[in-house]
Amino acid sequence: MEFRKMRCFRQQLSMRECNSILSCATSGTLALLGDNGYPYAVPIGYVYSDGTFYFHSAKSGHKVDAIRDCDKASFCVIAADDVHPAEFTSYFRSVIVFGRIQIVDSEDERLRATVLLGERYNPGDAEGLQKEMEKAMSHMLVLRFDIEHLSGKEAIELTRDKKAVCGS
Repeated sequence: MEFRKMRCFRQQLSMRECNSILSCATSGTLALLGDNGYPYAVPIGYVYSDGTFYFHSAKSGHKVDAIRDCDKASFCVIAADDVHPAEFTSYFRSVIVFGRIQIVDSEDERLRATVLLGERYNPGDAEGLQKEMEKAMSHMLVLRFDIEHLSGKEAIELTRDKKAVCGS
């Protein structure tokens, strides 16, 4: 599938910068095709591992219904949004990903993703994670988002600042 090229290509982030943002950030907005053809965007925590996103979810609801109806999705992570009122702008840095999302059926992958999520949000508490998993696994889904296209962009002011530092 062909995805659009970024119009403001000078502001495009490298893959290294995109991966850094996705590895460091803790939440983003998952966009799906919702009820009656309306977009449905939901803020959600995630873990990014080996080029794949994992999310956890309740077993039912708007998000799950949307995923079952259409597996195409978009995910946006904002790493910076520094408002500069006097300039009528914000110095932003973000990554947008397009791909396919699905409910994970494999018990091994569900366990692996749940451990990754638990370690991400509560590192160093293996005992607490084990207890939480025993309590929650039976009434939660694990979602996997496979990336088809990824791009990152930053405010032109940040791009200029990088060039000024590199050119000094």
